[in-house]
Order: sequence, then C-alpha cells, then structure tokens
Amino acid sequence: MAGNSTVDPVALRAAIAAVSAWLRDESAPQPARTELAAAVRTTVRALAASAPGHSVEVRVPPFVAVQCVEGPRHTRGTPPNVVETDPRTWLLLATGLLEFDGAVDVGAVTASGSRAAEVAHWLPITRLSSD
Repeated sequence: MAGNSTVDPVALRAAIAAVSAWLRDESAPQPARTELAAAVRTTVRALAASAPGHSVEVRVPPFVAVQCVEGPRHTRGTPPNVVETDPRTWLLLATGLLEFDGAVDVGAVTASGSRAAEVAHWLPITRLSSD
C-alpha cells in the first residue's frame, strides 16, 4: 500500500550523504544542525510513506515525530506504541548500520507498546553508498 506522500529518493540520498562521514565514524565532526535535521526528517518521512498508518508513533527529538504502521488510529494522549531515539541512533537504524533489536537491548531506542517493534520491518530505509 502506497503512502499518501512520497519522499524524493534524490533528496533522501543527498541528506544521508551529508551526514555519512559522521555515521561511519562518531569521532568525525558532527554535521551542521540543518544537515542533521534534513537527514532525520527525510528518513522518518520515508518510513511513514513506506509504512502508512497511525498505530505507532516514531519520535526523533528535537526534529520530528510521525505516525506510521497500519492499524488502530491513536488520537488523544500518549500513544500506546512509541519508538523514540536520538538523531544519530535513528540515522544508524535508517541506514542499516545498527539493528533495531540491538539498539533496544542497549537502551539506545525506547520501544514501548506491543506494536512498536513492527517499525523494524521497514528498516533500513536506505543504505550508505560505498564511498
């Protein structure tokens, strides 16, 4: 099932390319906030386009929160299924450099609710190019 909106694959690749050195090597200079925000927002929105729905909320503060994954719609209060992480961890997941279950096990990702782990079915969103 296609999502209501799509993410331009060229924009997705460009956003990831801008942060790729930092993803591969944490000691590399952190990308500018605008580059980091673009990479996070683009990949999270790509997830929402690939897994449309409203049963899981994915949060990557301070940049974005989206609802995704087909199922019951949540409209009030705290959602019952939430995945939350920091921007670098999200981008590692989105590019396949980190596995979802491993990130949850070490506490880098908070996945609450019975359906939160379903997000892993759509990861990675893209792979880093081999520079």
